[in-house]
Amino acid sequence: MIVLIVGAGSVGSSIARELVSHGHQVTILDEKPETIGRTEITGVQWVIGDACELSVLRRAKPELCDVIVAATGDDKSNLVVSLLARSEFGVPRTVARVNNPKNEWLFDDSWGVDVAVSTPRLMTSLVEEAVEVGDVVRLLDLQTSGAMLVEYTVPAGHPIIGHTVSNIQWPEATTLTAILRDAQPIVPTGDEPIVGEDELFFITTAEGEEDIRALFS
Repeated sequence: MIVLIVGAGSVGSSIARELVSHGHQVTILDEKPETIGRTEITGVQWVIGDACELSVLRRAKPELCDVIVAATGDDKSNLVVSLLARSEFGVPRTVARVNNPKNEWLFDDSWGVDVAVSTPRLMTSLVEEAVEVGDVVRLLDLQTSGAMLVEYTVPAGHPIIGHTVSNIQWPEATTLTAILRDAQPIVPTGDEPIVGEDELFFITTAEGEEDIRALFS
């Protein structure tokens, strides 16, 4: 996979290291030349300049990329990069970092954003996941499709325990995508039983999220 990461701060650098370690081809675009030496990332290509300028972004060859990650610390820049990636270069997939949760409503398809990642929201979700066993927690919004990733941790003694996946009437427009049990991911086949403290991960819609809450209430 060919990936362009805009922004070589702590977030962009961490993403780049992970992608390179997984064998992907990565280019980093940042406006500060000193970031090349500071990040000490090997195996990537660098482009220096302001990604919001079309001529600079063009030097990074976004038209060849499978994904562009807008990971700067400035929401306006991340929106502009996503919009240019989609409208000018036809990039198939855009992921944008949301720094200020108040701006989250802007990060949608109208700005060319496929997936918006809000660190404050994600951290809040993880905190809720850690302390709110028995509650449905939204982990990620997929802006283009309107779908979302939600998680539910089955509390001990819940009536659903012991039932197999195929015997449960899941809400419409909802797919159980994974079960995490004792830190091990499990593919939810039809004959897989639900166990107490299972973490269930669903892809669903806003309506489906409410139906999941009703199912487990």
